[in-house]
Amino acid sequence: MSLSYEFSIGSVRAKEKDLLNSADVEQLLAYDNLDDFVHYLNDKGYGDGKDVDSVLKDRSKKMWAYLKSVAPDFDIFKPFIIENDAHNFKVILKGIMSGKKRDDLLVSPCTIDTSFLTEAVEHKRFDKLPEWISSSAKEAYEIITHKSDAREADAVIDRAVMEYMLSLIEEYKSDFLNEYFNTFVFYNNIKTALRSSKTQVGADYLKKALCEVKDFNKESVINATLKGSDALLELLSKKSEYGCSESVEEFKASPSLFEKYVDNRLMKLALESCKRASEGCEPLIGYYLGFEAEKKVIHIIESGIRTGADKETIRERLREIYG
Repeated sequence: MSLSYEFSIGSVRAKEKDLLNSADVEQLLAYDNLDDFVHYLNDKGYGDGKDVDSVLKDRSKKMWAYLKSVAPDFDIFKPFIIENDAHNFKVILKGIMSGKKRDDLLVSPCTIDTSFLTEAVEHKRFDKLPEWISSSAKEAYEIITHKSDAREADAVIDRAVMEYMLSLIEEYKSDFLNEYFNTFVFYNNIKTALRSSKTQVGADYLKKALCEVKDFNKESVINATLKGSDALLELLSKKSEYGCSESVEEFKASPSLFEKYVDNRLMKLALESCKRASEGCEPLIGYYLGFEAEKKVIHIIESGIRTGADKETIRERLREIYG
């Protein structure tokens, strides 16, 4: 029997209760050692494991198994999952080129089997890879081989991912996914530009790294980036799209506040669209994004405990959650 979104939405609304809520976050903030922190996650049924990474890995595995069991069309998650394909390709490429394979760094789910990726790189058969990544994979290989520039190789792959994301959402009749991924790509570009404005990169690198997206003037951003941080920030402070001018003010205060602003802006899109939706794929996407948001919160608190940061400092770093 085929699944319907009516059934899936009913199921995922009940499942949302398993996501962390504000009371859970406050409880996690109360812990001063990681053993108690992990025990709380175990006892809550969040995930099984002896440390945070193993708990999150277990949680992720169960989350994806659940979504596969209830999603009428699992391809709606493809724009998110292809980031794992890109990550796996980078791990495999660098491992083969250095002679130090790190299969433990490979992640799932993915749309390209990792053994297939490995074979393509080992035998230089990039034409066998899916069209969206084949030419970029070959270019990344040549950059690593001839220039030993891992950053540029990564940039080529990351741009291919962003371009494919934008092409995929054109197939879906979802205003939310369109706005979400345009915002995501826009800010990935901005992050790249901000990093590059403080280092000596050329226009060629920026052309390879930055992705065309709505309301993003690639040429003007490249020109400003090459002039340095002040010129770039001045340009971005005049842009209202995607809340760009607001994000610049956060960046001037602290790069970490900028990162928080971007994460919260994306989460607010999910809260406004996915939480309220009564049909379509958005509630399922929202549940997935809720997991990703709480994962960041858990890592932030874990890091704070590990480094002995005070509670208010940790609290200031926390992102909005979906639960």
